[in-house]
Order: sequence, then C-alpha cells, then structure tokens
Amino acid sequence: MTDAGTQSPETRGPRRPGEYALTLLGQGTPANNPADASPHFFPDGGGWRTEIPSVEGPEALLTVLEESERLDVPVHRISQGSGIWMLTDAEITEMVQAAADRNIELCLFTGPRGTWDIGAATRTQSGGGGLRARGHDQVAGCVEDALRATALGVRCLLVADEGVLWLLNQLRQQGVLPADTTFKVSALVSPVNPAAYSVWERLGGDSINIPSDLTLQQITEIRRVSRAPMDFYVEAPDDLGGFVRLYDTAELIRRGAPIYLKFGLSKAPGIYPYGRHLRDVALETARERVRRGRLVLDLLARLGADGGMSPLGTRLPGPLNRFPLDVSDSSPSAAAPTGSDETDPRFTPERI
Repeated sequence: MTDAGTQSPETRGPRRPGEYALTLLGQGTPANNPADASPHFFPDGGGWRTEIPSVEGPEALLTVLEESERLDVPVHRISQGSGIWMLTDAEITEMVQAAADRNIELCLFTGPRGTWDIGAATRTQSGGGGLRARGHDQVAGCVEDALRATALGVRCLLVADEGVLWLLNQLRQQGVLPADTTFKVSALVSPVNPAAYSVWERLGGDSINIPSDLTLQQITEIRRVSRAPMDFYVEAPDDLGGFVRLYDTAELIRRGAPIYLKFGLSKAPGIYPYGRHLRDVALETARERVRRGRLVLDLLARLGADGGMSPLGTRLPGPLNRFPLDVSDSSPSAAAPTGSDETDPRFTPERI
C-alpha cells in the first residue's frame, strides 16, 4: 500500500526524476512552488517548441528532415549559423521550399560579424566586440542580408547586434521588410539578467537566446518581467559551454514558457563558416542533433511532462513590448508598445 507521496509514477501526473524511488527512502524533493511557474504561453496555447540549430545548407536541412521523420522528432524551427552571405540564392530558395513543404520555420543568420573581421580584439581573451557588427559597413551588410533573404522567402532572421536589431525592427514596422518577419537574438549575445532581456525584446527581438548556464531561479526572474519567447540550448555546443541539461528540461518548460528547446551538440567540431570541406561533419552532427532531440522527448514522456507542446507549423510570438520608433515623440500613441497593437498584421487571428 502506498500513500499519495509514494504513489507509483504510472498512476500520477508529471513527476521529477527518481521521485517515486527516492520518496520511498525518505529522500523526496519538496513540491514545486507554483510561484516559480511561468504564466505565459505562445499564442497557440503551447508552452514549448523545438529547434534544430546549426543546419548550414540544403543538404544538411534535408538530412534533418529525413532523420526527424525516422525518429519521430517534431520540429518547429530550423536555424543556420554561418550566415545568409555564405549561401547562394539557389541554396536559400531550396531551403525555404524544403522547410515550407514540412511547415517548419527556417531561420538564417544575418551578415558579417566581428569574429570574422580584421579587428584584433576578438582574438584576445576578452573577446572584444564578439559577434557584433563592427562599423557602418558591417551593419549595412547585415541589412543587405535581411533584404535579400526576405525577398527569397525567409521569414526568420538571426541577429547578433542590438543596433542591427533596432534597425531591422524599424524596417519591419515601416514595411520595408515583410510584416510577418521575426527576429531571433543569437546565443552569442545572450542577455543574462531580466533588465537586459527586456531591452532585447523592446529593440525588436521575437525570441531571445539565454545562456545555458543560467540557473532555474534566474530563468524565473526573467519570466517575471517579459513574455518574449526564450531560446535555450538543452545541450550547448562547446563554444557556449558544452552544458548538457536534459534532466532540467521539464523544469525549463515550467519556468521558461514560452520556450524553444534547442537540441545542440557538445564535443563537436565547429563548422562556421560552413563549406563543402566540412560536409561530412555537418551532416553527421545534424543527424545527432535530431537524435538528441529524441532523447529529450523520451525523457519528457517518461516523466509525464511531454504535454503542452505547440502545434507544428506555428511560429509567431504574439504581442510583445517595443520601444517607440521615434524616441523623440512622447505622445501616448508613440509610447504604446508596438507589438501589442491589435491592428498589427503579424498578430491577426489568421496569422497566429
């Protein structure tokens, strides 16, 4: 005979790893604090979506699609890291079509960045300006990439510079970029506190990577000030720390929703900027990222925590807070968060 605290997991709802056995030994974990749970969701009602990162070209994308079908891994978003400028028009068009055929969001990285520039500071221990766009010319390159990619059908752009994000957000609001374009903030410029997270949201970020070494409590702190979707490497590549947090996944969803679970890969060679000389490693690591996703999904299912995933094919974030486009205009209409405007075409019921 067991009481409610030692009930077999098969007869209960979501549970923590090892909960049943540890409770039998008097080593059970205290119940979750409801105050830690995120009150937010995606517009479709889901709490989490999936993403396969570092998919560097058409062949790698097709590999991911085949492997996700074989392993039954649902994919909401596929992202690339080398940059739009490293792809031909034909390659971008092929990726756009392949993703559209499976109703998956395709996200491509904008333009030149400091780590590949001639600036010496990025080679120092401090890292200098890192991924940010150095000078007017690199900003212009990122804008050019955004214009080119969206003209070819891409509707999600990865950004690693706050100035570039602010400019692209203005271009979106003015109709130069399609209204349903979304901007994803790179993991390499991740905010590490609630105030910084809010700034990236207000600059135009539609989903924002945070570092995989943030604690669960720090994730809760961010959720108390922002509902902007969060991107999180459940397993991070080595240049982002190589953290493997599979057993935290259920709690990441509970505290971080709405959240994209990113299936990265530690102990893997770097492939940016990608070319055919890295073909074999790019394809093999693409397959393994999908397998890592299967491991996460299986773990969630065993813990009874696999509910609440967004429907496949959904991509928009819902209304978000934005800085006024004209910061010199203090009128109430200008000060209102642009992302919460119900007339914004990105958030009509048909699009959401």
